[in-house]
Amino acid sequence: MIYGYTRISTQKQNILRQVRNILAIYPDARIIQEIYTGTKFQGRKYLDKLLKKLKASDTVVFDSVSRMSRDAEEGFKLYVQLFNSGINLVFLKEPHINTDTYKKAMRTQIALTGDKVDLILQGVNEYLMELAKEQTRLAFDQAEKEVKDLQQRTKEGIETARQSGKQIGQIPGTTLVTKKSLAAKELILKHNKAFGGNLTNEETWTLAGITKTTFYKYKKQLTV
Repeated sequence: MIYGYTRISTQKQNILRQVRNILAIYPDARIIQEIYTGTKFQGRKYLDKLLKKLKASDTVVFDSVSRMSRDAEEGFKLYVQLFNSGINLVFLKEPHINTDTYKKAMRTQIALTGDKVDLILQGVNEYLMELAKEQTRLAFDQAEKEVKDLQQRTKEGIETARQSGKQIGQIPGTTLVTKKSLAAKELILKHNKAFGGNLTNEETWTLAGITKTTFYKYKKQLTV
């Protein structure tokens, strides 16, 4: 079975780019979509489910290594765990760390000869494996570094704006109005049972494409 795992951090981001990239190369992949904020892979509902159902020879495709994990240590640990379980991992933007890299290093090991030169040959084989491991570690390190760099740039940008006297974030006491929030509220007023409609709360927030928390926030605003 081939799975394509996609992830975004917030609903404002577009996950379709990742989906298109995967399906372009693996049209039969079963796509899994997840919205999750954070660098660690623990706690991701759909990734956790996927990891539990994977079997040897299954393939998991990621658009990039950061979609699997942006924590270098934990990402590499999961990579090795899945590799040892016979799971194939594919990273479209970092093909040099696909699990085939490890397998190739193992297949191309030089046969020992039974004499003193074996010490050299064994060293070469170990070097090839360590090289494959190092490439994988570097990819996860880079993904984690990109997150930290973004956090630092955001922090510096906010501080620069604050020193310039600009308003940071929403003005206290005001309600942020967007086209999406207006459309969601219209659906709530039209379809939710609390306003004379036929849909339950869960059915309403699913129809509106918003989270449970956002639904109750909008509902409260509409009843004030």
